[in-house]
Amino acid sequence: MRSEEETLEYRSRTRLVDEVAQVLRERIYAGRYTAGEPLRQEHLAADLRVSRTPLREAIRVLEREGLLHSEPGRGVRVVTADLVTLLDAYALREVVDGLAARLAAENAGERDIARLRELVERQRATLEPFDAGAYTLSNVEFHAAVTEVAGNAFLKGELPLMRLTSQVFTPVDLIGERHARFAVDQHAEIVQAIAAADGPEAERRARAHIRSTITRLQGGER
Repeated sequence: MRSEEETLEYRSRTRLVDEVAQVLRERIYAGRYTAGEPLRQEHLAADLRVSRTPLREAIRVLEREGLLHSEPGRGVRVVTADLVTLLDAYALREVVDGLAARLAAENAGERDIARLRELVERQRATLEPFDAGAYTLSNVEFHAAVTEVAGNAFLKGELPLMRLTSQVFTPVDLIGERHARFAVDQHAEIVQAIAAADGPEAERRARAHIRSTITRLQGGER
């Protein structure tokens, strides 16, 4: 009986750590905690109404995910990205997004294609008038949907990278309307290739989509 009680207590603690990590994760993605911002544990514990122990464990979870970074004497901060880090992240995304699009083209059904087309139209709605925050959320939703259609569990494991590059490394106030319009047109082309069940073309277009971002970064544009 005592063994069972200990197991139940452990599970409850695990759920609390997961819940705290999720709250912090979503606040970072939403820009409530900005890149480079220090997070003081005593303030977080009071705000979230949890003790320091589950909070520290939740912070370690986000450190492993790459969202938080701790340094001796400086505490915990939201990650920041210099140009080299951005280029490294997008180099991986070029491969991941390309594979996701190819697998989506091989696996997509009619409902999947209709959903992707709906998401592209929803993105277009954020352009008139331009709403950078809404565009960013719709951008994340689109790429997540393509990955979902791909049906590969290991690819799904790369979704935090997509959210990191889109929502943390690229603040909303640095997203330009011209680039957003171009991106939405590229999304439409990716969906067209997926609908045609043309895996190689879907991969080519998805990689070109990320490559255009890499080119902008190399040219000093965000």
